[in-house]
Amino acid sequence: MKLVTYSKNGQQQLALLIEANLYDMHKLNPALPNNMKAMLNDWDKNSTLARTAEADIKKGVNNITPDAQYATAQLLAPVPEPASCRDGYAFRQHVAAARRNRKVDMIAEFDHYPIFYFTNHNAIQGPGDIVCMPDHFQKLDFELEVAVVLGKKGRNFTAAEADQYIAGYMIMNDMSARTLQMEEMLLNLGPAKGKDFSTVIGPIMVTPDELERYKVPTKSKHIGNNYYLGMTCKVNGITVSEGNMADMDWTFAEIIERCAYGVDVLPGDVIGSGTVGTGCFLELNGTGLLNDPNYKVQWLQPGDVVTMEIDGLGILTNTIVAEKTEWSILNEKKKFM
Repeated sequence: MKLVTYSKNGQQQLALLIEANLYDMHKLNPALPNNMKAMLNDWDKNSTLARTAEADIKKGVNNITPDAQYATAQLLAPVPEPASCRDGYAFRQHVAAARRNRKVDMIAEFDHYPIFYFTNHNAIQGPGDIVCMPDHFQKLDFELEVAVVLGKKGRNFTAAEADQYIAGYMIMNDMSARTLQMEEMLLNLGPAKGKDFSTVIGPIMVTPDELERYKVPTKSKHIGNNYYLGMTCKVNGITVSEGNMADMDWTFAEIIERCAYGVDVLPGDVIGSGTVGTGCFLELNGTGLLNDPNYKVQWLQPGDVVTMEIDGLGILTNTIVAEKTEWSILNEKKKFM
């Protein structure tokens, strides 16, 4: 299934996406909820009912009229109110390149265990404008990622069991204000303000069965599902990043296993993969300067249109917008220096 949340009369509306048409969930079956949060809170039951409704529409058994067109609806994040949001660090290529560009050795611990950080689940966005403060434009960056959302509660389960907790997959853009990020991480804590202003997911949530045709073997000595999904990012129509989900070294199953150690994971938890290799300007600029001291670095600017596409997961488009203010927390610290 492909699930979408869109704005209907100013309210969140959960819908099934079938051949470019949006079918409001509650109209398909009165037992189904209108919002993604409730849908995930009883995912096994609700997804079964939704699959039946989807099959009936495709067979022509159910002649319900679509409520909206995907192309013209005001799309929101498919999971507008995650229970939490974590982001992983799964692509060795990205980590190795970033460390090489800083002229430091690859950290051996990357291959020992997957890691993640918590980001602001109240700053989740979908397609549309990303409003940024002046300090965000000090090296404003995108990060091309995949994300999963969990569909049931669990604790202390193994990676071999973890894929069954995944309700769906989405594109993720982990927006990053690099100057703020680098400043705060000098104190060995974070990232925080460099990340907490916007994390973009969407435009659709795709259930795992939709991706079966993309499945490929997991890397040696790793556990969990893996998919060959091409990933690209364009800025103002120009391709700046290309990668593939199959290059994940740590699988989502392994990341989720660590997330659930000694703590409950919950329906609606969103977990990102971390940045694919070449998947951000920080890495691209560093590699460019390493090879050519005259390389022209690039960061996101007001008015830029960021378009991410992942096979099977759709196209996520956002426009960078400047907040009308001059307030700077980077300048605030100078009062105490």
